[in-house]
Amino acid sequence: MTPIKAVETLRLDEFPNLVWVVIEDADGVRGLGETFMGAEAVETYIHDTVAEKILGRDSRSIESVRMALRPYVGHQAAGIEQRGNSAIDIALWDLWGRSTGQPVWQLLGGKVRESIRTYNTCAGYQYVRAATGQHTENWGLGNEQSQGPYEDLQAFLTDAGTLAESLLDNHITGMKIWPFDSYAEKSHGAAITPAELREGCEPFRKIREKVGEHMQIMLECHSLWSAPAARDIVQALAPYNIYWIEDPISINNLAALADLRQRIDVKVTASETLASRQQFAALIQAQAVDIVMLDLAWCGGLTEAKAIASLAEASNLPIAPHDCTGPVVWAASCHLSVNAPNTLIQESVRAFYTGWYTELVDRLPQLDNGQLTPPAGDGLGMNLKPELFTRADATHRRSQAE
Repeated sequence: MTPIKAVETLRLDEFPNLVWVVIEDADGVRGLGETFMGAEAVETYIHDTVAEKILGRDSRSIESVRMALRPYVGHQAAGIEQRGNSAIDIALWDLWGRSTGQPVWQLLGGKVRESIRTYNTCAGYQYVRAATGQHTENWGLGNEQSQGPYEDLQAFLTDAGTLAESLLDNHITGMKIWPFDSYAEKSHGAAITPAELREGCEPFRKIREKVGEHMQIMLECHSLWSAPAARDIVQALAPYNIYWIEDPISINNLAALADLRQRIDVKVTASETLASRQQFAALIQAQAVDIVMLDLAWCGGLTEAKAIASLAEASNLPIAPHDCTGPVVWAASCHLSVNAPNTLIQESVRAFYTGWYTELVDRLPQLDNGQLTPPAGDGLGMNLKPELFTRADATHRRSQAE
């Protein structure tokens, strides 16, 4: 037994949605975790609630920690507690790998593939940077800091065909866009007008006109629409042969999502907003999806993600790990993706991994010919850059066993 000696958190004002967790064992080995959104609240939860429950526990008893952190209420919600627990879980897997000299993919059971195909989520450098939520005013458009070669959100809104060509030049053959979100904000998702449908379809038309069927196009809906409006969108997009529609309606009614899936001729993907194997089991049992999407920062970490992947595999469904957050979760997702037999594709954001991710960590997953491989090395294979802990905008807290 090697007990947990300390739990640390780190936040940076420049990246207010991110919080990193570092777990140190009695031998001084440190494991790294991360989650996204509600960062300050997660930090408080970890030091006020989690620390006393896990300090002194065996650092390799990951299942025991998972059980100890189940709250009395809200235990299936993808809220602050689950986000904090996700970061703790990821850090424990990283710690286990570092202490035994093994990569996380090996601990998960080994590789079934050397690399995993990726698609590009067409965000820009400042996308959802502020801690104000997922809405158009937080897209980072028009920001002077949003300059660089891959301002892909602005590109899909204005010149989607050229964007598709750029991605194909990088050997990336899938792209995800969300041109209908602004219309949902106007109507609270209740309805979409014919004019809005025509305008929202323009990026898809431009992509097909420029690159034909060489690009798979995924539509992200962020759970914003009513079922009738979602059907209208799918019908309008029929000429453009989209690959999937993601989170078309709120996930709080699985029967409604299952009904929508039966009424449209496009694969349904869901949902980054769910947490725990129990919620994903209900999603699968409802026959509400064609592709299971989970986010390691929100669903419970690697332990829960591995269980969810197995549930999906048992129902002959693929998984597509979500990641539009931070570099540590992206790396953890890549470890899972090369391990889980039913991984279809791994999300990535080139504006992030060629941009601000490089400011935070020393290594990243490697992209070659449209395929991702996890960072080489023990555990997750990456470290936070040491200078982050002493930055002027850093909040660094430590709880340790006495």
